[in-house]
Amino acid sequence: MPRVTRGFKARRRRNRVLKLAKGYYGARSRLFRSAAEAVDRALNYAFRDRRAKKRDFRRLWIARINAGADMNDISYSRFMGGLKKAGIELDRKVLSNMAILDAESFSKLVRLAKEANA
Repeated sequence: MPRVTRGFKARRRRNRVLKLAKGYYGARSRLFRSAAEAVDRALNYAFRDRRAKKRDFRRLWIARINAGADMNDISYSRFMGGLKKAGIELDRKVLSNMAILDAESFSKLVRLAKEANA
């Protein structure tokens, strides 16, 4: 039986993998089998970490808001609860930026939250 190299389709598949592995170190960017393993692993990590990134940023924003709230003598949970009671609907990303870049307006929000809690 003659040997078949599978031609165009196989070459296209291999080239697609090698293109994704461009920039990898050593054999991982040159040899198909090594490249395929590296690319599969990289794509799995990318899929997982796109979701983890959302969690990580939320944790960062909460830590920053908590630090800003502590500087204004209120706990994070009381601050967020007070904002909700006051009808202020700002997300954590915006609140964390305010805590860092605009401490004056953040302290006004803290005052509003304290009044709503009282």
